Amino acid sequence: MTYLPRLKKDFKERIINSLKEEFGYKNIMQTPRLIKIVLSRGVGAAVSDKKLVDGAVDEFTKITGQKAVPTLSKKDVASFKLRKGMPIGAKVTLRGDKMFEFLDRLVTASLPRVRDFQGVKTSGFDGRGNYNLGITEQIIFPEIDIDKVNKISGLDITFVTSAETDREAKSLLTELGLPFKK
Repeated sequence: MTYLPRLKKDFKERIINSLKEEFGYKNIMQTPRLIKIVLSRGVGAAVSDKKLVDGAVDEFTKITGQKAVPTLSKKDVASFKLRKGMPIGAKVTLRGDKMFEFLDRLVTASLPRVRDFQGVKTSGFDGRGNYNLGITEQIIFPEIDIDKVNKISGLDITFVTSAETDREAKSLLTELGLPFKK
């Protein structure tokens, strides 16, 4: 028997039927699904110190278990001393089993470590069924060693779903365990 992440198994056995009943879908293929999770970070000080981007890539690789890539600038901006093609950030895209594993660790281990955590905001939906979540400190992830962090910085997490409305996407993410504010 092959390994199946806990959230993926729960999605197949319980969440699909729950969403089907809630929204009255005639076919289970109509139920919204989580397509991918994208973690990204812009490193503004990377213009003067290129090692900061390498640090961000290493942190994302530790957090997700998948190799992150540096993002490159698309154009020259003289006032920022920025040249086209310079590394200015890092990102990683998770799909499949790694996506469900990351979401499970985010909900069960990382978000409870946020100071004065009341839930995630519901204002992060984009109108097309996708959700953006901003994390202010990367040290909430247990994979990051606080002693080896040279600068505390945040990151953005984007949940891309196949939902057509924000209501469907919120219901899907709530069923997957994302704790929204009441």
